[in-house]
Amino acid sequence: MARLRKRGETIRQFILDNVEHHPSDIVQIAAEKFDVSRQAINKHIRQLIEQKTLIMSGQTKDRRYGLPPIKEVTKTFPLDNTLQEDVVWRNEISVLLPGFPDNVIEVWNYCFTEILNNAIDHSSGQMVTIGFKRNAVSTEIHILDDGEGIFKKIQREMGLLDERHAVLELSKGKLTTDPSRHTGEGIFFSSRMVDDFEILSGGVFFSHKHTEESDWILERNQPGKGTGVYMKMKNNSSRSVKKIFDVYTTSEDYGFNKTIVPVRLAQYGNEMLVSRSQAKRLLSRIDRFKTVILDFKGVDSIGQAFADEIFRVFAMKNKDINLLHVNASREVEQMIMRALLKAD
Repeated sequence: MARLRKRGETIRQFILDNVEHHPSDIVQIAAEKFDVSRQAINKHIRQLIEQKTLIMSGQTKDRRYGLPPIKEVTKTFPLDNTLQEDVVWRNEISVLLPGFPDNVIEVWNYCFTEILNNAIDHSSGQMVTIGFKRNAVSTEIHILDDGEGIFKKIQREMGLLDERHAVLELSKGKLTTDPSRHTGEGIFFSSRMVDDFEILSGGVFFSHKHTEESDWILERNQPGKGTGVYMKMKNNSSRSVKKIFDVYTTSEDYGFNKTIVPVRLAQYGNEMLVSRSQAKRLLSRIDRFKTVILDFKGVDSIGQAFADEIFRVFAMKNKDINLLHVNASREVEQMIMRALLKAD
């Protein structure tokens, strides 16, 4: 009897964990996963609906399932000298996470306070709106300010080509426009800690998902004002602040000294990565790290000059940096090897 009860709990948890991605075919997906009939899965779904952890809409073939919010809150605060991120966390957000594992609360504490502090210190806005939504599986937090826009500000203060270049720099880490007060680590580590992390600002949309190796940039047809940061994480995640820090640090000094750079972000539209200037743009500021991993996922080919600038010229000038590459196609690998052979 206990085994049957545990199997039922496993099936119901699977339904809850996967219904967001399979709202119309979750019955079929679960039936195939556990090798049971659709009727058996429907019994579990009815139980979840009775418990109000699952909702249903539509009829027969148009039937869809989803997760109803258990708690949903939206509040707006003035971006003035009285707003403190730790106070907002303690009084407004932490109280909405009852019974959550300590590691999950720690991650949310880090990410929320870092992102809100960025809005307070850097946005030059008047107001910030915080949205919170929790269901049986995951929690979402939105932080939206009405300021200049994060990418536009980075572009302006660092003299970059455009907002896309600002995103490339942000993805490397250690980027701040106010080094006297910030290390430039907050947004980078926050994007790696939660399941989904998105920034919508100006004419650019930036996305990092825990399940994907590469970051994504999309351009908006109608640029908007301010900066919106969206974060989402499962309520039972095993991730922790320490685990994420350990990925990008070494045991020698526990400093933030390793970065993974998505090479694809250096591309503009369908252009090829062929020039030395493109390579120099990609290499900007990576001399701040001891280990640099260039991720070539999504890059079909590169030019000889581009490869030579990175793997011969830069490598010879920075022998103390451990320069690595991953996910290179056969054509990309050939260009890299050609440059490395010239360096010997």
